[in-house]
Amino acid sequence: MARTKDPAVRTLLIERAAHMLRIREPITLRSLVAGTDVSTMAVYTYFGGMDGVWKALRQEGFTRLAARFATVTTSEDPVQDLTVLITAYLGNALDHPDLYRVMFDANFDLEDLKAADATLEYLVQAAERSRKTHRFHADTDPLELATQSWTIAHGLVSLVANGPLPHQTLGYGVPLLTALFISVGDNPDRCRLSVENGWKQLRLPDE
Repeated sequence: MARTKDPAVRTLLIERAAHMLRIREPITLRSLVAGTDVSTMAVYTYFGGMDGVWKALRQEGFTRLAARFATVTTSEDPVQDLTVLITAYLGNALDHPDLYRVMFDANFDLEDLKAADATLEYLVQAAERSRKTHRFHADTDPLELATQSWTIAHGLVSLVANGPLPHQTLGYGVPLLTALFISVGDNPDRCRLSVENGWKQLRLPDE
């Protein structure tokens, strides 16, 4: 009879790999299991080899992002909610900078592409609510706007989480998002207030 897999072992190895990334320790088959109570065979059992470990790390990044998005509550201001989702994206990247870097390593496939794509859907839905409540033009494409918002967030946090710029750089997100949302029809004064209120939800790792 086949031996039942223990999810705790899989989680242990993912956490171990994430830690090794964080301390810049090379990840090999042997180094991954060193100091644990599992053998190198466990890497094959749970991941099919080292490529599977990298796939799992990519997926874990999106899993944690989805969990962060799920904590964002819906308010009566969808533009503010869209901004809060962006701050959640930034906060997740700063909390897990090494996983964040691996998330976008296209050299390895994802274990569950649909689950990763679902993270963008949070932004799409907020953009759609903004359109339906007439904050944005009726012909605004929610997916396109969500992607543009994600692009702004990704560009900023990439320069901070794994780059040379200080956390204060993230503040440029306020005028950038404001300009984007105004460009698709939001009232300038109302937009600034929504974005500024949403941005207050940003929590940096040392706060």
